[in-house]
Amino acid sequence: MRVAKIVAIANQKGGVGKTTTAVNLSSCVSALGKKVLIVDLDPQGNTTSGIGGSAGAHSVYEALMGRTPLSACLQSTCVKGLSLIPADIRLAGAELELVELDRREYRLKHLLKTIEGDFDFLFVDCPPSLGLLTVNALTAAQRVLIPIQCEYYALEGVSSLMNTVNRVKHAFNPGLDIEGVLLTMLDARTNLGIQVVDSVKKHFKSRVFATAIPRNVRLGEAPSHGLPIHLYDPRSLGADSYRRLAQEFLQRNR
Repeated sequence: MRVAKIVAIANQKGGVGKTTTAVNLSSCVSALGKKVLIVDLDPQGNTTSGIGGSAGAHSVYEALMGRTPLSACLQSTCVKGLSLIPADIRLAGAELELVELDRREYRLKHLLKTIEGDFDFLFVDCPPSLGLLTVNALTAAQRVLIPIQCEYYALEGVSSLMNTVNRVKHAFNPGLDIEGVLLTMLDARTNLGIQVVDSVKKHFKSRVFATAIPRNVRLGEAPSHGLPIHLYDPRSLGADSYRRLAQEFLQRNR
């Protein structure tokens, strides 16, 4: 029986390419022949809409609250081999409702155990916060992937995320580790872009993926069409970058 590798994609800072990476990395890994599940754990539901899904009656919220089995929430997507657990704004209430539940940090972990044997990889798109939903994702995952935007305040907030990762590792999930740090929205023509790359590599060393994701108009357009970039514009710079990232990710996970 296969056991899926579970990767949480997390950064409490919004606008760093977290959801873009969740959609496009999972899609490109699927396109390379792996069975992949993407779990939308962000109440904004942008991963769900970005892959052409919709929450309907069965979403991750109902599963977390114990109202429906996770298997009932599974949706197929436009990408062969890629399944989705959708989310929408109902999930925003989960932060408050989870507080009153026993072993609240383990809710997602127990749910994923019921279906993980059907997949090679599970990617969890975390909300841009360090609340109970993100703690659930980190408790369920073996690894965390951290997207960092190539801007002046790139490393701002990363120390808070690392503190949360370390607290979860100590209290709930001793096996949790960093999968990698992904540089996003890179403009390599600017001195600032080059400086940010250097500072992030100095901080995270070999954990930084060799592939960086450039600023790319087509990447920004694809979600409004409900398509990952490799289907929306296969020849774009964004599609090429995420294909290379998927190959690098699989090399790390052979």
